Amino acid sequence: MNKQPRVLKWSLIIGIIIVLNLFFNYALSLVYKSPDFLTYCPQTQIVTAPTTQDACVSAGGQWTDNSAYQAKVIPPGTDIPSGYCDTQFTCQKNYQKANDTYSRNIFAALVVLGALMVLVGNFFKGNEVISNGLALGGVLSFIIASMRYWGAANDLVRVVILAIALALLFWVAMKKFKN
Repeated sequence: MNKQPRVLKWSLIIGIIIVLNLFFNYALSLVYKSPDFLTYCPQTQIVTAPTTQDACVSAGGQWTDNSAYQAKVIPPGTDIPSGYCDTQFTCQKNYQKANDTYSRNIFAALVVLGALMVLVGNFFKGNEVISNGLALGGVLSFIIASMRYWGAANDLVRVVILAIALALLFWVAMKKFKN
Protein backbone atom coordinates (compact mmCIF):
# COMPACT_ATOMS: atom_id res chain seq x y z
CA MET A 1 0.00 0.00 0.00
CA ASN A 2 1.43 3.38 -1.03
CA LYS A 3 1.12 5.70 1.96
CA GLN A 4 1.67 9.44 1.32
CA PRO A 5 3.62 11.51 3.85
CA ARG A 6 1.42 13.37 6.37
CA VAL A 7 3.15 16.65 5.57
CA LEU A 8 2.15 16.36 1.91
CA LYS A 9 -1.47 15.53 2.83
CA TRP A 10 -1.81 18.46 5.22
CA SER A 11 -0.06 20.81 2.82
CA LEU A 12 -2.62 19.94 0.16
CA ILE A 13 -5.51 20.21 2.63
CA ILE A 14 -4.33 23.65 3.80
CA GLY A 15 -3.85 24.69 0.17
CA ILE A 16 -7.42 23.64 -0.69
CA ILE A 17 -8.77 25.50 2.35
CA ILE A 18 -6.96 28.74 1.48
CA VAL A 19 -7.51 28.71 -2.29
CA LEU A 20 -11.18 27.74 -1.90
CA ASN A 21 -11.83 30.74 0.33
CA LEU A 22 -9.79 33.09 -1.85
CA PHE A 23 -11.86 31.86 -4.79
CA PHE A 24 -15.16 32.44 -2.94
CA ASN A 25 -14.24 35.93 -1.81
CA TYR A 26 -12.75 37.05 -5.11
CA ALA A 27 -15.64 35.61 -7.15
CA LEU A 28 -18.14 37.38 -4.87
CA SER A 29 -16.26 40.67 -5.26
CA LEU A 30 -16.54 40.35 -9.05
CA VAL A 31 -20.23 39.44 -9.04
CA TYR A 32 -21.41 41.71 -6.21
CA LYS A 33 -19.62 45.04 -5.90
CA SER A 34 -19.23 46.71 -2.52
CA PRO A 35 -20.64 50.21 -2.07
CA ASP A 36 -18.21 52.95 -3.02
CA PHE A 37 -17.78 55.67 -0.41
CA LEU A 38 -17.28 58.33 -3.11
CA THR A 39 -20.67 57.48 -4.60
CA TYR A 40 -22.30 58.46 -1.31
CA CYS A 41 -19.89 61.24 -0.32
CA PRO A 42 -18.45 62.81 -3.48
CA GLN A 43 -15.20 64.70 -2.98
CA THR A 44 -14.67 68.05 -4.61
CA GLN A 45 -11.32 69.66 -5.24
CA ILE A 46 -12.21 72.78 -3.28
CA VAL A 47 -14.07 72.32 -0.02
CA THR A 48 -15.56 75.24 1.85
CA ALA A 49 -16.71 74.17 5.28
CA PRO A 50 -19.87 75.81 6.58
CA THR A 51 -19.15 78.15 9.50
CA THR A 52 -22.65 78.36 10.93
CA GLN A 53 -24.98 75.75 12.32
CA ASP A 54 -27.77 76.54 9.82
CA ALA A 55 -25.45 76.30 6.82
CA CYS A 56 -24.01 73.05 8.14
CA VAL A 57 -27.36 71.34 8.72
CA SER A 58 -28.76 72.52 5.37
CA ALA A 59 -25.70 70.97 3.67
CA GLY A 60 -26.46 67.60 5.33
CA GLY A 61 -23.79 67.96 7.98
CA GLN A 62 -23.75 67.75 11.75
CA TRP A 63 -22.79 70.83 13.77
CA THR A 64 -20.71 70.46 16.91
CA ASP A 65 -20.84 73.48 19.17
CA ASN A 66 -17.61 74.24 20.99
CA SER A 67 -18.36 77.75 22.25
CA ALA A 68 -18.03 76.66 25.90
CA TYR A 69 -14.57 75.25 25.18
CA GLN A 70 -13.54 78.33 23.20
CA ALA A 71 -14.56 80.64 26.05
CA LYS A 72 -11.96 78.93 28.24
CA VAL A 73 -9.13 78.61 25.71
CA ILE A 74 -9.36 81.32 23.04
CA PRO A 75 -8.83 84.97 23.95
CA PRO A 76 -11.93 87.19 23.68
CA GLY A 77 -12.30 89.10 20.44
CA THR A 78 -10.76 86.36 18.27
CA ASP A 79 -12.90 85.70 15.19
CA ILE A 80 -13.28 81.92 15.28
CA PRO A 81 -16.47 79.97 14.51
CA SER A 82 -18.37 78.75 17.56
CA GLY A 83 -18.23 75.17 16.33
CA TYR A 84 -17.36 72.94 13.44
CA CYS A 85 -19.28 71.01 10.82
CA ASP A 86 -18.97 67.36 9.90
CA THR A 87 -20.06 67.83 6.30
CA GLN A 88 -20.11 64.09 5.61
CA PHE A 89 -22.48 63.20 8.45
CA THR A 90 -25.54 62.37 6.33
CA CYS A 91 -23.73 60.78 3.41
CA GLN A 92 -21.60 58.72 5.83
CA LYS A 93 -24.78 57.36 7.46
CA ASN A 94 -26.19 56.43 4.04
CA TYR A 95 -22.92 54.77 3.05
CA GLN A 96 -22.79 52.84 6.32
CA LYS A 97 -26.36 51.59 5.82
CA ALA A 98 -25.52 50.38 2.29
CA ASN A 99 -22.28 48.79 3.52
CA ASP A 100 -24.10 46.97 6.34
CA THR A 101 -26.57 45.55 3.80
CA TYR A 102 -23.68 44.51 1.57
CA SER A 103 -21.92 42.82 4.52
CA ARG A 104 -25.11 40.95 5.44
CA ASN A 105 -25.54 39.70 1.87
CA ILE A 106 -21.89 38.61 1.61
CA PHE A 107 -22.29 36.86 4.97
CA ALA A 108 -25.28 34.91 3.65
CA ALA A 109 -23.48 33.97 0.44
CA LEU A 110 -20.34 32.79 2.28
CA VAL A 111 -22.40 30.77 4.77
CA VAL A 112 -24.29 29.05 1.95
CA LEU A 113 -21.04 28.34 0.07
CA GLY A 114 -19.39 27.10 3.25
CA ALA A 115 -22.30 24.78 4.08
CA LEU A 116 -22.25 23.48 0.53
CA MET A 117 -18.52 22.71 0.79
CA VAL A 118 -18.99 20.88 4.10
CA LEU A 119 -21.71 18.75 2.50
CA VAL A 120 -19.76 18.17 -0.73
CA GLY A 121 -16.73 17.21 1.32
CA ASN A 122 -18.68 14.23 2.67
CA PHE A 123 -19.12 12.84 -0.87
CA PHE A 124 -15.36 12.47 -1.30
CA LYS A 125 -14.94 9.79 1.37
CA GLY A 126 -12.52 7.93 -0.89
CA ASN A 127 -10.13 10.89 -0.97
CA GLU A 128 -9.18 12.10 2.49
CA VAL A 129 -7.36 15.18 1.19
CA ILE A 130 -10.26 16.52 -0.86
CA SER A 131 -12.83 15.55 1.76
CA ASN A 132 -10.99 17.28 4.59
CA GLY A 133 -9.96 20.24 2.42
CA LEU A 134 -13.53 20.99 1.35
CA ALA A 135 -15.03 20.43 4.81
CA LEU A 136 -12.43 22.56 6.57
CA GLY A 137 -12.59 25.13 3.77
CA GLY A 138 -16.34 25.36 4.44
CA VAL A 139 -15.67 25.91 8.13
CA LEU A 140 -13.15 28.66 7.31
CA SER A 141 -15.76 30.24 5.02
CA PHE A 142 -18.11 30.46 8.03
CA ILE A 143 -15.37 32.09 10.09
CA ILE A 144 -14.55 34.62 7.35
CA ALA A 145 -18.24 35.38 6.81
CA SER A 146 -18.73 35.97 10.53
CA MET A 147 -15.68 38.22 10.79
CA ARG A 148 -16.82 40.32 7.82
CA TYR A 149 -20.34 40.77 9.19
CA TRP A 150 -19.56 40.95 12.91
CA GLY A 151 -19.45 44.74 13.14
CA ALA A 152 -22.83 45.17 11.42
CA ALA A 153 -24.62 42.34 13.26
CA ASN A 154 -26.68 42.99 16.37
CA ASP A 155 -26.08 41.03 19.60
CA LEU A 156 -28.77 38.41 18.94
CA VAL A 157 -27.39 37.69 15.48
CA ARG A 158 -23.90 37.35 16.97
CA VAL A 159 -25.12 34.76 19.48
CA VAL A 160 -26.89 32.83 16.70
CA ILE A 161 -23.74 32.96 14.52
CA LEU A 162 -21.64 31.60 17.38
CA ALA A 163 -24.17 28.85 18.19
CA ILE A 164 -24.32 27.73 14.55
CA ALA A 165 -20.53 27.84 14.24
CA LEU A 166 -20.11 25.76 17.39
CA ALA A 167 -22.69 23.20 16.23
CA LEU A 168 -21.01 23.00 12.83
CA LEU A 169 -17.59 22.47 14.39
CA PHE A 170 -18.98 19.68 16.58
CA TRP A 171 -20.64 18.08 13.56
CA VAL A 172 -17.47 18.23 11.44
CA ALA A 173 -15.41 16.84 14.32
CA MET A 174 -17.83 13.95 14.78
CA LYS A 175 -17.93 13.16 11.04
CA LYS A 176 -14.19 13.46 10.40
CA PHE A 177 -12.70 12.14 13.63
CA LYS A 178 -14.74 9.13 14.72
CA ASN A 179 -13.20 6.98 17.43
